[in-house]
Amino acid sequence: MSSRIDLRSDTATKPTAAMRRAMAEAEVGDDMLAEDPTVNRLEQRICELLGKEAAVFACSGTQSNQMGVRVHCQPGDELLIDHTGHVANYEQGAPAALSGVTCRLLPGRNGLLDVPDLEGKIRADNQHFCRTRLVCLENTTNVGGGRVYPLAQVERICDWAHAQGLKVHLDGARMFNAVVAGGYSARELCAGIDTISICFSKGLGCPMGSILVGTHEDIARARRVRKLFGGALRQAGIVAAAALYALDHHIDRLRDDHDNAQLFATRIEQISGIRVDASAVETNLVFFDVDPDCGQAGHLSTKLAQKGVYINATGPQRLRACTHLDISREDALRAAEAISESMHEGLRSAATAAAGPYSR
Repeated sequence: MSSRIDLRSDTATKPTAAMRRAMAEAEVGDDMLAEDPTVNRLEQRICELLGKEAAVFACSGTQSNQMGVRVHCQPGDELLIDHTGHVANYEQGAPAALSGVTCRLLPGRNGLLDVPDLEGKIRADNQHFCRTRLVCLENTTNVGGGRVYPLAQVERICDWAHAQGLKVHLDGARMFNAVVAGGYSARELCAGIDTISICFSKGLGCPMGSILVGTHEDIARARRVRKLFGGALRQAGIVAAAALYALDHHIDRLRDDHDNAQLFATRIEQISGIRVDASAVETNLVFFDVDPDCGQAGHLSTKLAQKGVYINATGPQRLRACTHLDISREDALRAAEAISESMHEGLRSAATAAAGPYSR
């Protein structure tokens, strides 16, 4: 069991010894000139996995998401997204700041949209209105609770969007969690999606890196956007090697993270003053609430940190726990026990703490 149990985000993962060796031994070149052989192998590998034509390596999920937005939209355009979507809420207004694009927030369910949520939302072809150009999906959902899109639902949305002349972008920060939990392949999920952003720095355990995947035409444009956004890379094979290692070794093991999240949720569901629906936990994210009569989420977060357990408050009463590569079954059980101890001791004695910073 780790002395420090960090459940704030799966971005807390550290490269394994074997991943570090792969990074140290990586063959490198100049990615700006398409001469980094390790980056080239990674981009080819992802294209094969997703059944797409081209890919471009990026620094972060925010960057690859915003590259996708800029590929499909022009200044003055609009995208449609669930009201909890990361692209709209947690990327510092980047669609507007970087591309002049408006986000139209739609009320889905648990971060998931469906065709009825989208119907009637396309702006009329009128000079007074922005042009609706893009649908953004998130799989798994984040603030929506780590939920997974059913494959048929994604197919419905893509068919509808394309029939309306819209493009579809997937924020797949935790796409492989969705694939493992959803029982479908990455190729099946992405068949109808125009661009896909995937993070390597979360459940896959890499120190950094994301990728954008799509058609030759879209990715050629995305490379220009990457340069515009200051994300052009040189000897990036060092981190691309980590991603290649993760694709070989860290996808199937995501089931362990899901199991540990379910175990954690089941245990804290039994704690007085804690509200959580363990049956709703589908992947590695567990959102739970503190009863207002007991105190605030920030108080619980503070008390847990004093016990070596780190879980962020995401609102006055809500916290999010995220299992990952560096969290064992024993860690999940110990974290649940720390919550039980803290609630038993009482939260009123904890120093007042604001909600912790949002973690992707």
